[in-house]
Amino acid sequence: MGPVRVRVAVAAAGSAALLIAAVSACSSQGMTSAKVGAEAKDGGRTHGRPATISVTPHGARAKAGEPVKVAVHDGLLTSVTVTDARGGKHTGRLSHDRRTWTSDRNAVPGATYTVEAATRSENGQAGHVHESFTTAAADRVNKVQWRPGTGTRVGVAQPVSLVFDSPVRDKAAVEKQLKVTTSNHTEGSWGWMKDWSGRDRVDWRPKEYWQPGTKVSLDARLNGTYSGVGGGWFVRDYKLDFTIGARQVVDVDLDSKRLTMKRNGATVRTFPVSGGTPGPETGSWRGTEVMMSKEGTIRMNSETVGLGDAYDQNVDYAMRLTWSGTYAHAAPWNAANFGKANRSHGCIGMSDADARWLYQHARIGDPFEVKGAETKGQVALNNGFGDWNVGWDQWRTMSALR
Repeated sequence: MGPVRVRVAVAAAGSAALLIAAVSACSSQGMTSAKVGAEAKDGGRTHGRPATISVTPHGARAKAGEPVKVAVHDGLLTSVTVTDARGGKHTGRLSHDRRTWTSDRNAVPGATYTVEAATRSENGQAGHVHESFTTAAADRVNKVQWRPGTGTRVGVAQPVSLVFDSPVRDKAAVEKQLKVTTSNHTEGSWGWMKDWSGRDRVDWRPKEYWQPGTKVSLDARLNGTYSGVGGGWFVRDYKLDFTIGARQVVDVDLDSKRLTMKRNGATVRTFPVSGGTPGPETGSWRGTEVMMSKEGTIRMNSETVGLGDAYDQNVDYAMRLTWSGTYAHAAPWNAANFGKANRSHGCIGMSDADARWLYQHARIGDPFEVKGAETKGQVALNNGFGDWNVGWDQWRTMSALR
């Protein structure tokens, strides 16, 4: 079926009542029309035709994922109001010639909309139309997990990161609905990748590390967006706000076996560490690794990272750096190698006292910039927040809108 076309009721000047006659039929093009008024005549001469309204979508199982559009024929739109079943009003824009109105948001699945439109015909006759439609329900719903948490204060390397429960085939359609706003107009871009979990993921990172104090908000207006075959519909919006803390950068030099924290460019503390034993399995990753979480005391079992029965023990002050199991943590059993040799299974180990201090002062989102000749390679983009391990120009090409 095409858009529904309705001839609006005409209010004749000076009339005490509105004369309404309704006739409906299906045209050969599948368009439903209804005449909702009568033309004023004088001696067989027509003074003007009533305006006709077209509304899309329409019907009892209308297609979601498209804007609501109201078009007038033989006249002008004077007002349009679109409400949903809960009484919520939907904003939209009237064209410059006042002949079309388009909603700002797409129609969402499984919803009923009511359209009220007022018109004025070419000869000045006022009219009104009332129309409703219901969109088909979603056959599959897609959901989102996000980082960082809303209302948090994070480090200067923290990206906005969204991971989707189901595949996102139409990445451009989804990305168009994601708006990042900052308090200082920070330049940044979205980049798509496969998350370590194998699911689709999109991150927004600035061109350079965030400026301290920047306020960041995400408005993900996804409700009514179709993610593609196998992914389904989004049926809600998401909002996120966070603030950037002090500029803290943790430099980990595995050649000198020392860790240095710098805050706002000044060295705060330096102490000895031990990284991964050189080799393809036990070596440490190099590159920028962003602190993902503080996990306190955790049990580390080598079997969970493919290293057999090499270790199984509790560690204190665990700070996660990658999904593959890289942490900075206390490792008192390895004290003889701090500052002297890299002899861990890939993590950055340090004394209890140093680990306690780092745990207290480092922030989720702080970058750990790891370097060293004995590392086993650069950490992958999706292994934690490795977004910073590609240049800006390459990162921008990962957007679905470029």
